[in-house]
Amino acid sequence: MNGVINNTIMLPSMFRVMWRAAVCDLRTRRTPACRRVFTCDGVPGGLADAETIFSLSSGHGRCGVAVVRASGPASSAALRTMTRLRGSLPPPPREALLRNIRDPRSKEVLDRGLVFWFPAPHSFTGEDSVEFHLHGGPAVITAVLRALGSVPGMRPAEAGEFTRRAFQAGKLGLTEVEGLGDLIHAETEAQRRQALRQMSGDLGRLYLDWSHTLKRALAHVEAFIDFSEDELIEDGVLDQVDAWVCDLQAEIERHLQDERRGERLRGGVQVVIAGTANAGKSSLLNALCQRPAAIVSPVAGTTRDVVETALDIGGFPVLLSDTAGLRESPDLVEREGVRRARERVDQADLTLVVVDCADLPPDAERAAAFLQGYLSSVLPPQEQPQSVFPASLLVLNKTDLLPEAQRLALDRELRGVSGLPPVCHISCLTSEGLQDFLSVLHASVKTLCGDPLACAPTLTQARHRAHLQQCCAALAQYRRYRGGDLALAAEGVRLALTSLGRITGRVGAEEILDIIFKDFCIGK
Repeated sequence: MNGVINNTIMLPSMFRVMWRAAVCDLRTRRTPACRRVFTCDGVPGGLADAETIFSLSSGHGRCGVAVVRASGPASSAALRTMTRLRGSLPPPPREALLRNIRDPRSKEVLDRGLVFWFPAPHSFTGEDSVEFHLHGGPAVITAVLRALGSVPGMRPAEAGEFTRRAFQAGKLGLTEVEGLGDLIHAETEAQRRQALRQMSGDLGRLYLDWSHTLKRALAHVEAFIDFSEDELIEDGVLDQVDAWVCDLQAEIERHLQDERRGERLRGGVQVVIAGTANAGKSSLLNALCQRPAAIVSPVAGTTRDVVETALDIGGFPVLLSDTAGLRESPDLVEREGVRRARERVDQADLTLVVVDCADLPPDAERAAAFLQGYLSSVLPPQEQPQSVFPASLLVLNKTDLLPEAQRLALDRELRGVSGLPPVCHISCLTSEGLQDFLSVLHASVKTLCGDPLACAPTLTQARHRAHLQQCCAALAQYRRYRGGDLALAAEGVRLALTSLGRITGRVGAEEILDIIFKDFCIGK
């Protein structure tokens, strides 16, 4: 039996797997203990250097408390020299210690604050770390940072370097790192919830589960290629792989069909106000942001460029854009504004189509037909309101100019017209109907973004979508070559696994080798 295994173990596909694992092992053995290594696939697997870094970790400006963090092997030396701790041992881990913080050279007291010691590997970066909790005056912060820079082996940290070291030490996956960045930049409640969920690892665990399935599938295919002729592999192994690949491809495709909810929530919903000149678009913008963000004038064509403002609509981020009135004009500048307006409508997630009620025919039936034609002139053909997610809201402005009877008749008529988006009656002059309009707008934005805490985690990054699409294409390659060239089919699974590994930052050939020896009794 040993002779059979020695003869078959050197077949090309198994040889590639074992060779990668051996190369990884050699790299690890040749690397000094003070340096961490990269995986076979180029993904960082540890710390890139042994330098100690430091930086202000709290916000800039005057504040009650500022946090200065240091990470690396010289952290303990900095702690001892700047707080005059006696003995060679640092203080108890993760316990606050009130000390005078001194300049190591002049011995001058810079501040009196709390210090925290976080020994490796139980720290954010996985290294020895120390935090100084100081008074938040700019002079205090500057003095402490200057003092840290005088400690041998320490240098200022680069942007994101603490988090990079946490990733290299295996404390965070790439998706969790991205979630941390999103949490820091979150401006609305929904953004906070989505970022916190991603930082907690929900999205990363989903992708790692998929990676584990692909590793098992690849291990089974590789083993079948290398050992099937010697009858060392059980019957039905490839049938099981076929089921895994089919189910996983369907699950990834469902994950991709999310209408970009997570990406919209992360970057903000693009809401564009569009309509003819002098319909009240700028007045609506000012009413929504509650400040004179755009010039309002009775002269038609006042707005000639796109005016943008960021809003928080019920906890959801919105980038609201006011645009030039859509009309034919001999003025070159206004024509350029109209071109930009139509370009924004094409790119919008949601369009607020504003109508001047004074332009409506008095007859309700003719008014409904007028609105349908008006929508067709404003919205691009692919954005007509026929999809599940509302692409537009019809805003009838200046309703204070309509007689009550005409308004009621128009409401009855519009309720019976199919294909129209939700209709809102408002008056920017009197603020009538604005609260109802805001409720409808909030519901539309929430539909576009979804609930970040409901169901499975959603895609938040364009790069995730690109790698998952590549993963699906690679799984399709497996199914295409499954009945013919099994080596090409296995390569499809390997490419799919690589695509997922680029999202999480974790993939290695040695993991596949582990599964082969765990799942198969090769040679007993």
